[in-house]
Amino acid sequence: MTHRPNTVLIAGATGSIGRHAVNEALRQGYTVRALVRDKGRAQRILPDSVELVVGDLTRPDTLGPAVDGVDAIVFTHGSSTSERDVRDNDYAGVANVLKALGGRRVRIALMTAIGTTRPGVAYATWKLRSERLVRASGHPYTIVRPGWFDYNDPDQRLIVMLQGDKRQAGSPADGVIARDQIARVFIESLHTDAADHKTLELIADHGPEQEDLTPVFDALTPDTAGSLDGAEDTVNLPLAAEPETFRRDHAAIAGRNWPT
Repeated sequence: MTHRPNTVLIAGATGSIGRHAVNEALRQGYTVRALVRDKGRAQRILPDSVELVVGDLTRPDTLGPAVDGVDAIVFTHGSSTSERDVRDNDYAGVANVLKALGGRRVRIALMTAIGTTRPGVAYATWKLRSERLVRASGHPYTIVRPGWFDYNDPDQRLIVMLQGDKRQAGSPADGVIARDQIARVFIESLHTDAADHKTLELIADHGPEQEDLTPVFDALTPDTAGSLDGAEDTVNLPLAAEPETFRRDHAAIAGRNWPT
């Protein structure tokens, strides 16, 4: 990584993970910008030092001011388990921001979910498609698939990073993790070389939280250059068979291919 980012845009900043990400980014010394739909509500929730930019992930014409001048973007937004909601909000939000950047290189951290590669689960597949756009974009990135939020025991703070998305029970049996730890992983990934081009499932095990996450990131296998999928994932989504929405977005985003 050539330099540590300075200004970080948090998408989903007023959500349950986004608020932790804002606080963690401030704690680590970043200048923080929040993309918000309701400025009044955001002012009541977020620290005064956060720059608020009004915009909507689903409205591309509102995103220019939000992405202007940022060095990194953390996507913590998320809707429901409805295929339409995930397609029109979670997926479209990522596609719209990547296109709004207009060819300028930034560091990206994207939150999806553990079990994203489950076959036949329509809403999960749209989360997976947002991952595929990030990989195709040419930006440096880390893709994080957290386990179940805040189901961890008080002594369950050891951060564990898995790959291959093999836990697909659709319950806390897949793994659990505290919200503040998810936020820490996002923000630390922005300036950790070992986190670049990595896709991981994030859970916690019993034990104390590590002071340094670099060795944990370093143990992961990087995604294969040119692949749309995570390094150890089993995915059967040929590009030619993908829906037109995805193929159109992929062509627009991958065609720019930011220089490394």
